[in-house]
Amino acid sequence: MLSKEHKTQLRADLFRHLDGVVTAPTAIALENAGVLTYLLERRSSKIDEISEHFKANEGYLNVALRILCSQGWLTQKIDNRTDVIVYETNDKSSRAFSLVHLYRWVVELMKLGDKYHERKFEKEPFLVLERAFNEFKSELESSPTRDETPGIKKQVMKHIEGILLGPTLVKLAMGGMFHKYFMQASFKAEEFHKDSESFERLLDILTYFGWFEKKGHTFSFTDKGMFFARRASAYGVTVSYSPTLRMLDEIIFGNPVAAKNAGDGSKEGHVDRAMNVWGSGGAHSSYFKVVDEIIIELFNRPISEQPKGILDMGCGNGAFIQHLFQVIENQTRRGEILEEHPLILVGADYNEAALEITKQNLIQADIWAKVVFGDIGDPEGLAEKLRTDYRIELNDLLNVRTFLDHNRIWKEPIEVDPNRISDSTGAFAFEGKRLGNNLVEESLLQHFKGWQPFVSKFGLLVIELHTVHPYLVSQNLGKTAATAYDATHGYSDQYIVEVEVFKKIAQESGLKSDERYFRRYPNNDLATVTINLFKA
Repeated sequence: MLSKEHKTQLRADLFRHLDGVVTAPTAIALENAGVLTYLLERRSSKIDEISEHFKANEGYLNVALRILCSQGWLTQKIDNRTDVIVYETNDKSSRAFSLVHLYRWVVELMKLGDKYHERKFEKEPFLVLERAFNEFKSELESSPTRDETPGIKKQVMKHIEGILLGPTLVKLAMGGMFHKYFMQASFKAEEFHKDSESFERLLDILTYFGWFEKKGHTFSFTDKGMFFARRASAYGVTVSYSPTLRMLDEIIFGNPVAAKNAGDGSKEGHVDRAMNVWGSGGAHSSYFKVVDEIIIELFNRPISEQPKGILDMGCGNGAFIQHLFQVIENQTRRGEILEEHPLILVGADYNEAALEITKQNLIQADIWAKVVFGDIGDPEGLAEKLRTDYRIELNDLLNVRTFLDHNRIWKEPIEVDPNRISDSTGAFAFEGKRLGNNLVEESLLQHFKGWQPFVSKFGLLVIELHTVHPYLVSQNLGKTAATAYDATHGYSDQYIVEVEVFKKIAQESGLKSDERYFRRYPNNDLATVTINLFKA
């Protein structure tokens, strides 16, 4: 049984692993281009000057440098009044940059991934993983992690550990490795894979990290292994962006849409969407309890004051719709009269793969719902489709969404307030071009205004992701996944802003958060997730 203190330490390791998955390829891309040396020589440089010198795509370069700030290796100074961003070296920069070469083996492992199946155990990539592990082990055992700059060597080694373990954990979880059969009883490698000799060597690596105990050729989970196995989905979203992370040299210093265009037409190139949906579905469930309170209150009202149903914008794998239906059916007065007052359920998504997964899951759960294409940036189009095709009025439904408002396709704001001065420190881009933070706030305002007419009756229930000031992140490494969120979303043209910025812009658009239901996670200045019930 793990103690509370031990769980806290393992959770810190998990966050540092996620840091590593995005920091290592970022640092290697910057080192390959000569940016790190340039920064050390000049000590203070404006983003536009760095971009011009290296002929870089300024938007993604800005994302990359802000990641290093969040890890404590650079200092960002941002002036939204003049749209000037300066990056300065600090007392950690030189030592940190001198260790970047240690990432090379694991970044090579990441880049190899595009040649093999993301969820199958195959021998060729395993051999590279094994070699990277041996390099890691040799470095760890031959050179102490204590150095003249406290914690940096340990930080880098934990990053490397994250790339060795994170993608492997996701692959095993999605492949069924963490089925109760394997978690509750001892097993041999041959029970899981036909190449038992190679797979046993993989399990030996995980045993080195304390995830398994081995007796002869038999393995059993340790408490530590159980801890990470049960949290495999926490790695899923970050690892799902590996197709982008392995192409950072190109998207920062070459073709900015190379990752997006890497798909074959039937799937996206920049993200493994099925893995993303799997990871986000597991992560989102932890926020459902607060949502339940809102749903129960709303659907316990007199029937004339209730929504006719729910629309889940960005339905992903359908898990949220399933959950909401079960809450209404089993815990509310509406659930007692569904025969007389059926619940209209609509799942909308921009991604065809997500729509198919949602359809399959809802059919399997015996839940009737409309599953339709929908663009969060086009509420009028969605409203018209529902009205024309199904005789459903969007405003008659409770509109809900989870982690989606930041993932809208960029549209240049029609109206811009020349006096706006953003409070955000975020790094934002569209196809490589840097977007000023004032402009991103205007975009969010326009976005909320577009939805306002369609949520005036019952409100807009939103679970959203946020960025955090990079200095604050750097002072709390191991306590937040903010670095990973900033990287995966920044490199893929998504716009996560700070908690207070999000609420401020919503209120400016005419949507006020009901403070009875407002929650932030964690409940401090490191909050990266909020729940809001906005009302017009």
